[in-house]
Amino acid sequence: MEKVIGIDLGTTNSCVATFENGRPVVIPNKGGYKTTPSIVAVAENGKRLVGHVAKRQAVTNAENTVFASKRLIGRSFDSPEVQHTIKTAAFAAVCGPNSDVRIRLHGKDHSISELTALILSEMRRVAEDYLGEPISGAVITVPAYFNDAQRQATKQAGEIAGLNILRIINEPTAAALAYGFDKKVDKKVAIFDFGGGTFDISILEIADGVFEVMATAGDTFLGGEDFDHRIINHLVEEFKQENDVDLSIERMAMQRLKDEAEKAKCELSFSTSRALNLPFIATRDKRPLHLRTTLTREKLEEMTGDLVAQCIDICRTALDDAGVSVEEIGEVILVGGQTRMPLIQREVEAFFGRPPCKNVHPDEVVAMGAAIQAHVLIDDSADMLLLDVTPMSMGIATAGGQFCVLIPRNTTIPTQHSHMFTTAHDNQPAVKIAVLQGESRRVSENQLLGEFLLSGIREMPKGLPEIEVTFAIDSNGIVNVSALDRDTGKRQSIKVTCTGGLAEEELQRVIEEQREYEIKERDEEAVTRECDRIESLTQEIKKLLPRAERLLGSAGVQAMDRKLSAAREAQASRDAARIRGAGQELERSLTTLRGLVTP
Repeated sequence: MEKVIGIDLGTTNSCVATFENGRPVVIPNKGGYKTTPSIVAVAENGKRLVGHVAKRQAVTNAENTVFASKRLIGRSFDSPEVQHTIKTAAFAAVCGPNSDVRIRLHGKDHSISELTALILSEMRRVAEDYLGEPISGAVITVPAYFNDAQRQATKQAGEIAGLNILRIINEPTAAALAYGFDKKVDKKVAIFDFGGGTFDISILEIADGVFEVMATAGDTFLGGEDFDHRIINHLVEEFKQENDVDLSIERMAMQRLKDEAEKAKCELSFSTSRALNLPFIATRDKRPLHLRTTLTREKLEEMTGDLVAQCIDICRTALDDAGVSVEEIGEVILVGGQTRMPLIQREVEAFFGRPPCKNVHPDEVVAMGAAIQAHVLIDDSADMLLLDVTPMSMGIATAGGQFCVLIPRNTTIPTQHSHMFTTAHDNQPAVKIAVLQGESRRVSENQLLGEFLLSGIREMPKGLPEIEVTFAIDSNGIVNVSALDRDTGKRQSIKVTCTGGLAEEELQRVIEEQREYEIKERDEEAVTRECDRIESLTQEIKKLLPRAERLLGSAGVQAMDRKLSAAREAQASRDAARIRGAGQELERSLTTLRGLVTP
């Protein structure tokens, strides 16, 4: 059976898991860490850096390092969320050709899907190193409240990363799969998923291996990053009052503050106070200035209490949509790193009237659930059924700027629904179908997913033509819409493509560029490994050469020196074939030396 993986594509950290020996297993990266920072950077030489290596150079290369790109994926450049991010980020963002967000790194513009693909590629490589074979099939998780555009853009990122996306599933649902796997669970559960960039709450009913999502709600721009920003803003303001210096205009200083804020936030989950010390953070009148202060848990809770209150309000919405009372919830499961905050745990317990379950790993459970789902999709014997929902209502624009809902939010997917519409004017030859997603009754307050034209309508008085519009949402939550003129039989349809994504031609170009870059990287890694091997062989030859000098004679020693010189020149050339040949020659020489010095 082919190996498949589950990837938790996180805002702050990402995680990959597979299914082996009947269990989901989280795969550590080369450094031994089970999570990898979702950070991408481009070095001055054009090398793409991902994960820990990108994070380590972030302070000195802040303008070419991208954090939390997941918060921008599938969004239009003019959206409030994107504009807010641009104001606080060290990197430069520009508007792309599809009104999407492009990040400018060393003069080249990159789409968010392209940058996200680098993280997914890294997760794939981590899995391949562990499993010892190429991987293509994957299940990727997304926040439950991701809209269609964000899901489409994530799917594009998977394609760029060379992955066959078996399914895109919601993060809380994946967590529920991991929680209920291989257990006899018969209860309603609430998955409280608060990560680095997003918040989701899903209400599920689990019974006899069936995982049915009853309702989901969330905010795709509410997460741990916002807690970090509150700390950063507090430190900037405090430093400005004390020193009359504004740190917010210094990119390197802001990056140092970001690192320190994140560490302080994490430490305050188990300590009541934390000293912050950033020497030489700025200068004034050619004098160095240092940031030294103390942040208490009480102060952090005071600064972020409103963010936690927003989460609790969203929980109320989810329960109302599910038609479930707090008393009917049998378990509350905490997912995501931000749920380690004591204030969040207290508020969740107060709202649900029960202590939250802590027997799942908040950073790993989503990837484990994704791996379980990936296994179920390729193993027909797997006895598990997942019934997920669409997070937001979908429909079309009608006369008067009204939004007509065809599929209400929290409808089980996959699903399909049709509705009959007509023309608004006499002899109208065509109708424009505008596809929308959202909860407002007004078109202008919902998100436009796409639009298409149904033409060739026979001339008739208004109200007589019958236009059947059909919405179909697949198991990934991605939308297809068609319109049929019942009189003429003419049909027009679109697979809704994300407004903040890549056009097909550009997508194929980026896929090819990524493939070429990966081939080049593999070749470079192979050359580096071979150079390291030559270095090791050289050291051993130099160690043995004095002992074999008498037996080799001066001519033999000179020949050996020439081979060592040739190997050094080969290393400097970075020519793979030349380096390989030099390495083979040194191996033969070493074998000869060992034979001479061995009694």
